[in-house]
Amino acid sequence: MNVLVWHVHGSWTTSFVHGRHRYLVPVTPDRGPYGLGRARTYRWPGSAVEVAPAELRRAEVDVVVLQRPEEFDLACEWLGRRVGRDVPAVYVEHNTPKGDVPNTRHPMADRDDLLLTHVTHFNELFWDNGATRTAVVEHGVVAPDAEWTGELERLAVVINEPVRRWRVTGTDLLPRFAAVAPLDVFGMGVAGLARRLGLPADRLAEHDDVPQERMHAELARRRAYLHLCRWTSLGLSLVEAMTMGMPVVALASTEAVAAVPPEAGALSTRIDTLLETARRFVDDPASAARAGAAARRATRDRYGLNRFLADWDRLLEEETCGSR
Repeated sequence: MNVLVWHVHGSWTTSFVHGRHRYLVPVTPDRGPYGLGRARTYRWPGSAVEVAPAELRRAEVDVVVLQRPEEFDLACEWLGRRVGRDVPAVYVEHNTPKGDVPNTRHPMADRDDLLLTHVTHFNELFWDNGATRTAVVEHGVVAPDAEWTGELERLAVVINEPVRRWRVTGTDLLPRFAAVAPLDVFGMGVAGLARRLGLPADRLAEHDDVPQERMHAELARRRAYLHLCRWTSLGLSLVEAMTMGMPVVALASTEAVAAVPPEAGALSTRIDTLLETARRFVDDPASAARAGAAARRATRDRYGLNRFLADWDRLLEEETCGSR
């Protein structure tokens, strides 16, 4: 198939374009949010092809994969076709709802022209999807080349924009863990985080926008992985860390409850419990290694790339065949 898909979330799109289709990725001269084109810090196959908006009216497109509400009108304009009628459409929801959560209506609620696909069962449950057809395709990741060694008595965290998102990402909790072991925080927009938290550089090191392969290699050298998000969809960095064999210390919130088995580390809403486990992993590398092995086993099948792509193949085939 020829699949039109925007580059929105780097890790998810990286997995998605590893399928057996041809992926048309919009690109604009400014490489802005609606024309980012191919990734520059992730490895993408040649089947992911950049396409300018002006070229799309002449392009063969079998299905459109939407990820933001405004992409619907944009796709109609660029294709010169009615998305959801002239060409099948699937809307992928990556995020948890915001605001009055139990009653938050999804922007694509009560539609009959697309399939609303969530990346976690938690998301499908908490969004009010109305009468729109829904499906869930759980995450799958390209297995990192790096494998956990944990030789550094440090804790690793991956958070994008930790200052702006603050309590959502558990940024306010970091000083308590920095008292247990030095922290290495990776992600976009992490510069200035230590100063904002009042932590010295020897307790929190900032690693801003590091290319994925190098970030994985560095994560794997840290003793354990911290996942302190209070309210977020399942972070792919967490799944990648578990795939590398990293032991996990995580808040028992959102989809992490289903993704992290107890033997993979600690999963709790009690910060003292998480601090105790982090301290144990720092002091006892053998304990960390056992938990990391359990984390790897848990993710191998559930979040493997083959399962993810097979699920998407089935879904896309059903949608395109049903529209004929």
